[in-house]
Amino acid sequence: MNDRFEDKDMIKIAIVEDEMEYVETLRSYLARYEKDNSVSFQIQAFTDGLDIVSDYSASYDIILLDIQMKYLNGMKTAQKIRELDEDVIFIFITSSSQFAVEGYSVDALGYILKPVPYLSFSQIINKAVGRILKRQAVHYISIDRPEGTMRLSTDSVYYIESQLHHVLIHTDKGNFVASGPMKRLEEALKTFGFTKCHNAYLVNLKHVTGCLPIEVLLFSGDRIPVSRSRKKSFMECLAEYMGG
Repeated sequence: MNDRFEDKDMIKIAIVEDEMEYVETLRSYLARYEKDNSVSFQIQAFTDGLDIVSDYSASYDIILLDIQMKYLNGMKTAQKIRELDEDVIFIFITSSSQFAVEGYSVDALGYILKPVPYLSFSQIINKAVGRILKRQAVHYISIDRPEGTMRLSTDSVYYIESQLHHVLIHTDKGNFVASGPMKRLEEALKTFGFTKCHNAYLVNLKHVTGCLPIEVLLFSGDRIPVSRSRKKSFMECLAEYMGG
């Protein structure tokens, strides 16, 4: 379990491009944009789609992707990444506009044609940065999955269930198993409206619709057991959350 929350001050960018000339051009453009707009970028470059998707870490805000690469092209790379990361912003770098329509399948922000002019580049980066700034109120937690690290917004999590050495995370996108222990998640999430109603259940108060004598009701229709030992503190936390 990786309970690292996203650093809001640094915008993390990956460049996936097999031509070093373009990698350097994009780096220089990003440096110019940083200087002109008082933002900070952390940049990592990959020479092929395979390099970024193998053991992918959902920590990037923007990925600049060359469409045509030798081993795993930009579109297939984006499709694999999108399975793990619904929020990362894709911008395609391409020699031909024929690939533009395909970008909709991975919700790409747009594309830039080679040779890349700074004006077009800065305009689309500006759009991406604006989108990232709007998301700043959203908090994320990263969970380790066999295919890589997956990023989930805390708002999408209904509740977390302890299962021996693992936890089962119930979300609006389905259920995900991650390594435990629950205690680490409880510590990481307590400032984001999560509290225990039972030793084995950590609930997102945002999704609570009511509380019965032995159950907590969620908007999703789920019913979670509430233990006698936890009920008083749970109800206090719920009242404080709703009042705040």
